[in-house]
Amino acid sequence: MKYTGLTTGRRPLLVEILTALGLVAAPFVLGPLNYAPGTANQILIWGLFGIGFDLLFGYTGLLSFGQSAFYGTGGFVAAYLLTRVGMSNVVLALIIGMVAAAIVGYGVGLIALRRTGIYLAMITVAIAETFYFLENSPLSAWTGGENGLPGVPTPRFDLFGFHYRVGTDWSMYGFLAVCYFVGIVIALRIVRSPVGAILSAIRENPLRAAAVGHNVHGYKLTAFVIAAAYAGVAGGLLGVLQAFMPPEAFTFDTSGQLIMQTVIGGTGTLFGPLVGAAVWLSLRDFLQQSLNLGAAWKLVLGLIFVLLVCFLRRGLIGGLRDLVGWLATRRRAAEDESATPISATGAVVATVGPSRRKDETPFSGPVLEARGVTKSFGGLVANRDIQFSVNQGELRGVIGPNGAGKSTFFKMLTGELPPTSGHIIFHGRDITGMDIASVCQLGLTKSYQVNQLFNRLTVRANVVIAALAERRGRFSLDFLRRIERVPGLDTQVEGTLALVGLAARADVPVSDLAYGEKRRLEIGLALASSPSLLLLDEPLAGMSPRERAETVTLLKNIRRGRTLVVVDHDMDAIFELAERITVLHEGAVLAEGTPAEIQRNKFVQEAYLGGVAA
Repeated sequence: MKYTGLTTGRRPLLVEILTALGLVAAPFVLGPLNYAPGTANQILIWGLFGIGFDLLFGYTGLLSFGQSAFYGTGGFVAAYLLTRVGMSNVVLALIIGMVAAAIVGYGVGLIALRRTGIYLAMITVAIAETFYFLENSPLSAWTGGENGLPGVPTPRFDLFGFHYRVGTDWSMYGFLAVCYFVGIVIALRIVRSPVGAILSAIRENPLRAAAVGHNVHGYKLTAFVIAAAYAGVAGGLLGVLQAFMPPEAFTFDTSGQLIMQTVIGGTGTLFGPLVGAAVWLSLRDFLQQSLNLGAAWKLVLGLIFVLLVCFLRRGLIGGLRDLVGWLATRRRAAEDESATPISATGAVVATVGPSRRKDETPFSGPVLEARGVTKSFGGLVANRDIQFSVNQGELRGVIGPNGAGKSTFFKMLTGELPPTSGHIIFHGRDITGMDIASVCQLGLTKSYQVNQLFNRLTVRANVVIAALAERRGRFSLDFLRRIERVPGLDTQVEGTLALVGLAARADVPVSDLAYGEKRRLEIGLALASSPSLLLLDEPLAGMSPRERAETVTLLKNIRRGRTLVVVDHDMDAIFELAERITVLHEGAVLAEGTPAEIQRNKFVQEAYLGGVAA
């Protein structure tokens, strides 16, 4: 199966092969051009440093200004072992430095990830400045303070009687190229793995990633640790390259330069930091040496950066990707015109099988119960003492005007909001206070009134994200396994796409879908997690008459063998679909019964139906 946007398709090793050929060819191309080998070596270190940052920012959407803290930590730990402790194995020292940086990254992540957006960025700035102060004052006996740590040796390899010590210039390039290649291969494996797919989903919509059953905080912390590990090994290599570990590694300027290089090359590409470093350092040398601009090179390079950001918002590689994508969209236009949406005749017969959750056991009582559930926001009571139960295989309708408390009630059922009082029981288990990902893992999930999709991913990739949560659980670190090797994923994804009538649109970006198609995909994401109880929050909202008819047909198809609770303002559709209907009024249950009973209820007629009789 082709997972557009998640893997490289039919030739998964092509990128690795081309990267290896490029790294081997570079000295033979750049050498005759009198390109400074020292600059090439720095490009590789910055490129390796940037791989981790791109996984954090480009793939997961977490902007950190504190990567210099991990860069310096890994570098100084390795340098200290090699210069003060007397360790002779340079590679082992680099690995220990990387582990130290990862451990620090874990601790920093636990603090920083308590906030998001600009607050996360500011926390990382403060942490970076703290580490710079510690390096220059309290820890100066170990770091050398303003003098750094001189005398860092180059690697020496002794294998089967063969002795080789890495030298400088192009000899050093070979060692750094191997390190970079190993780093990029591991990163490619990560982004092609289930973990990589989930990181991309978190970047696009962390709320929906949690709603389909993923531990968003755990995966964010994983990305933070991986980025710190890459920073640590790059910092160690800086000391090896210069034979000196400089205190400037901890400065804010280091983090700023990393961010600018990544943006220039293109975020979310892995190779963007390498390209950005090549542009940045090459222009720096050209402006300083050829044009003799001295310190003014920063001004010129800053203007170039501004122009690139304005006209190539996704960087150099991102701009090329956009061009290729635009050409592909034009080729796909004719095919899309012939693709027809799901018909109102009920021709779709594909199904998604029952839930395969290991902890799901047969239960004879109500599937879901709300016992005296109340939700208050200060002095405002949104829901008051709600008693509600749904039986196995039932399709329950919930109606009520705006402000009746329907959405708040749904959010409490799925764990988005904790109730102020009362209990929620699912399959006989009290799930009150559980988070939304844990509730989804138990088999209770929902679709949203306002579409919550992963808009920059394809339709298939969206469904893959949801299916992975059911197949792998809430959190799994299988970041070296290819996503295609997840058992049963192919069948589950294709079945879901067929069921919601989007198989012909599987490789189209979500942003290109029509509104009705997005609504069906919204339902498809909930279905892909194989829930035993599905809550649908206004699935017909904003639809044209044709789209409404198609979606009603879809709901009739998916209710076979499933338990559904549907909230909607479309009375005709609810009366047509539901077996029993619950009416909410001012946050409380006003009435409950069959559609015929609700239509005859005088209180409901007066409050909601305007006197309409059965």
